[in-house]
Amino acid sequence: MSRPELPAVAGLLDAAQVAATGRTIAAAQEPSGAIPWFPGGHTDPWDHVECAMALSVAGLVAEAGRAYDYLRRAQASDGSWPAKVVGGVVTDASRETNQCAYLAVGVWHHLLVTGDDRFAWRMWPVVRRALDYVVSHQTDRGEIRWSVDDHGVPDDDALLTGSSSTYQSLRCGLALASWVGEAAPEWELAAGRLAHVLRTHPEAFLDKSRFSMDWYYPVLGGAVRGVAARERFATRWDDFVVAGLGARCVDDEPWVTGAETCELVLALDAVGDDERALAVFADIQHLRTDSGAYWTGYQFAEHIFWPNEQSTWTSAAVVLAADALARCTSANGIFRGDGLPQVADLPSGACGCESVVGAAQDA
Repeated sequence: MSRPELPAVAGLLDAAQVAATGRTIAAAQEPSGAIPWFPGGHTDPWDHVECAMALSVAGLVAEAGRAYDYLRRAQASDGSWPAKVVGGVVTDASRETNQCAYLAVGVWHHLLVTGDDRFAWRMWPVVRRALDYVVSHQTDRGEIRWSVDDHGVPDDDALLTGSSSTYQSLRCGLALASWVGEAAPEWELAAGRLAHVLRTHPEAFLDKSRFSMDWYYPVLGGAVRGVAARERFATRWDDFVVAGLGARCVDDEPWVTGAETCELVLALDAVGDDERALAVFADIQHLRTDSGAYWTGYQFAEHIFWPNEQSTWTSAAVVLAADALARCTSANGIFRGDGLPQVADLPSGACGCESVVGAAQDA
């Protein structure tokens, strides 16, 4: 198992600073391996995995391994995890499908960073159960129902951001399946149908257009690339990006957030918009603290950091963006789709159109 070099972004973050940020995430990790939003806060599967990915990049491989082992032990028999756990106690027993799916991204990422074959084999059955669970909640049209209540009843609605993230998870799951030598045709079919609805049917999703995530996540998750991605960025750049400060969480509040900004960096990097990716990454460094942690956000009308928290997942997003910009670890291109299988865009027959079937384009 290899230990990665640490990324550095010239003039913005050096390797020692990235290591310090990684240590602030590790400091919040509980004895179980869970990584809450902040000490004493809740743990959810998606943000936990993002933090584990950042630990891998920051060279804290043992801590990352403990984080993944936590999910392996905590997985329910149906392949899911509860939405919120505080100090080992479930406080929200509902399930969010994109959160459950995201383990596939983390496991593939950790394998790329470390080359740890035994880890991948140990986690493969966990990923298999998780993605099977998520795919079981795909609609006839192709979107993924976003939530399942504590009685196992799925919500009828889907979220553009969540389904976009799930698309990336399915591609990472397919890459892992290929690595272990197992076929997963149901995942490939699900990914193709999901790609089609993400690109073609905005009416399939709840209207969350005030959130910046719904703007950039179809690009970040890999469903929209090339000219369509660049056009998507152009449509709402001025609504969400505040020069010198970062990206807003929502378009109607004077509030920039570190995680959304760094995810935008990753999305820009994914389409080769290097100049703006680096500029936006520079903008968000005003959230950095002396310890290396990052404030969740900044309310620029009142000139205060808000909320009063330094969230682990915000720091994690910074580390992952730094790795992508620095082209450092072997997993730095995971959000660009490097090495991930192409998936055919497949209309479901229930989506109401006859769109041409074709391969997703990453360029």
